[in-house]
Amino acid sequence: MRKHTTILSAVAAFALGGLASAFALLPAQSVGVGTAPHPVWREVRWPFPMDQWGKGTAFQCSAADCGTEINVYLRAKIGFCNCTAGMTDDVELDRVADFDLFGGALYAQAPGQPVVAGWMKGRSRPFAIRSARWGDATILSVGLHDRCDALARIIHD
Repeated sequence: MRKHTTILSAVAAFALGGLASAFALLPAQSVGVGTAPHPVWREVRWPFPMDQWGKGTAFQCSAADCGTEINVYLRAKIGFCNCTAGMTDDVELDRVADFDLFGGALYAQAPGQPVVAGWMKGRSRPFAIRSARWGDATILSVGLHDRCDALARIIHD
């Protein structure tokens, strides 16, 4: 089981490079005249308390590198996905998402869309959040599955 979690985590890290398309869902920010953003990701400490799923992996791209600060939180959830169909609807995506880590009020901005990363399929869906800790922000929930296992990603600006 440990090997499977490691493989899912490695794929998640690899898929991080493919998240550039997700930036289109985030609010446009001015980077500066004549300057193009050049994403530079760094691994940071998991900012949430330990729960039944353990700690995940967190990455950050600073405002200087991405136009706005972007945080990506990844967690493997072994045995938590619909083994037959995977994530075929927004209800399934919302079930595996880690929204409870953020607290506050969530507002879906659009219906979910199918996504593919390597051999894994899933869904993504944009949300707005308002909370005391995070303020007003945009969250992109992405869930991928491999057989019965899910990989939950939250992208937060």
